Amino acid sequence: MSGGLLRSTTIFSAMTFISRVSGLVRDQIYAAVFGASPAMDAFVVAFRIPNFMRRLSAEGSFSMAFVPVLAEYKAKHDEAAVKELIDRVAGTLTAALLVITALAVIFAPVVMRLFAPGFEPGSEQSELAELMLRITFPYALFISLASFVGGILNSYKRFAIPALSPVLLNISMILAALCLAPQLKEWGYEPVLALAWGVFAAGIAQLVFQLPSLARIGLLPRPRWGGSHGGVRKIMKLMVPTLFGSSVAQVNLLLNTIMASFLISGSVTWLYYTDRLLEFPLGMFGVAIGTVILPHLSARHADTDPEGFSRGLDWGFRLCMMIGVPACIGLVLCAKPLIAALFQHGHFSAEDTRMAQLSLIAQSTAVPAFLLVKVLAPGFYSRQDTKTPVKSAVVSVAVNVLMTITLMLGLLFLTDVGAAARAQSTGLLDALGRIPGAHALLALAIAIAGWTNALQLWWYLSRSKVYEMQPGWRRFLRQIAVASLAMTAVLLAILWGWQGWSEWPWWERVWKLGVLVGAGGIAYAAALWLQGIRPRDLRGH
Repeated sequence: MSGGLLRSTTIFSAMTFISRVSGLVRDQIYAAVFGASPAMDAFVVAFRIPNFMRRLSAEGSFSMAFVPVLAEYKAKHDEAAVKELIDRVAGTLTAALLVITALAVIFAPVVMRLFAPGFEPGSEQSELAELMLRITFPYALFISLASFVGGILNSYKRFAIPALSPVLLNISMILAALCLAPQLKEWGYEPVLALAWGVFAAGIAQLVFQLPSLARIGLLPRPRWGGSHGGVRKIMKLMVPTLFGSSVAQVNLLLNTIMASFLISGSVTWLYYTDRLLEFPLGMFGVAIGTVILPHLSARHADTDPEGFSRGLDWGFRLCMMIGVPACIGLVLCAKPLIAALFQHGHFSAEDTRMAQLSLIAQSTAVPAFLLVKVLAPGFYSRQDTKTPVKSAVVSVAVNVLMTITLMLGLLFLTDVGAAARAQSTGLLDALGRIPGAHALLALAIAIAGWTNALQLWWYLSRSKVYEMQPGWRRFLRQIAVASLAMTAVLLAILWGWQGWSEWPWWERVWKLGVLVGAGGIAYAAALWLQGIRPRDLRGH
């Protein structure tokens, strides 16, 4: 059972690793070419809105609703019925996305006002953001269709191509930043517009890239409207609650982007780089585990195999803990080395490193929670239970809002820097916009909301009796704790000797970061090995 899951997760993670490395190169180029400027803040918001749509479809509501229904059709119907379901879903999804895209392009100023109210209306930054939103939003159309294709391929255990396709986004953005941006500057346009066009081209490329693989298994869709089709209606019914429930982290991120638009210039960008570094463990492992386990759990549920369902969940939880705990510790302890080595070049200054370090430390504390949600949520959606995750999501978003308000008010009224900012300002938002580092509190609020979401889902799942812990959890957690302590000791020893990360030349930062990360990883793996954990232990329990 879990051996197949482990192989599939390894394949997905390997392809995702290539994507994350190319994404890291992309972000380094962003930092060097554009820095943490008002124009870059405008692009981050303009891209985050359609990217939110991508998260809904690729890792959220559409996949969570579509994959279980597709698994059910595969188990209970013939190939013709499966093909018709795919055709009907393709036609209905395309029609809906065309309408949404058209509305977003037409009403771009209104959309931007909703998501970045801190951008002064009529300002150069606001107008630039609106223009870039019109260019980037069609990406949501193309990438959602690409995610639909990827969902089909994943259901047929073809994980490599969907996992590799994000590399095309990174390549497109790199070419845009290095080739198109200088050309636009020569023509008298804002160079950051090149990134918006890079996003547009990437959406088309990722869709086209996956179509040949779909054709090879004979499932290339012929889009047809399916409003009255039973399978389509079931997917739509499941999607309504999952639109919110499966994307709570992204909802929280968008809410904090809105708040960050009121803070000092660069706050949106610093939070962006924090999110990008968190994407390494979350994207490589969390999304991989969640993507692989959803069709597996859906198939176990369709085959009425509760024991296999429970074992699959247990396997996912153990893998998340084994990865999430050291990732959390590593990101917190190595926040400054990571940002200084990877992003402090060109227009990205030592002060930008310090500011991004603060938010990375705060948000990294919830890495295990973010990973666990990637397994916990499929535990409900695979059984077509969409209401429970929504309950959890509502509470999580409420906690995020409450903690944001509480932390910001505490900063303003309980600290000397807050009192000084209030004395020089016309209002509370204006005062917050004068305090460096306030964005880190937004990251902390997201972390608290992430733990709230994970713990709620765990409690609901345990109460439902569909999951029973397999033997050996106490010993396993003790092994993780000992290995994490060994890694922490090694990292702290190296960091004590190396403290000038922002002052060293870039090449010295890079090789020392390699030594730091490598030594920590070796210490963790060696400690697990000495305690008896072997790769074969991850195949099943």
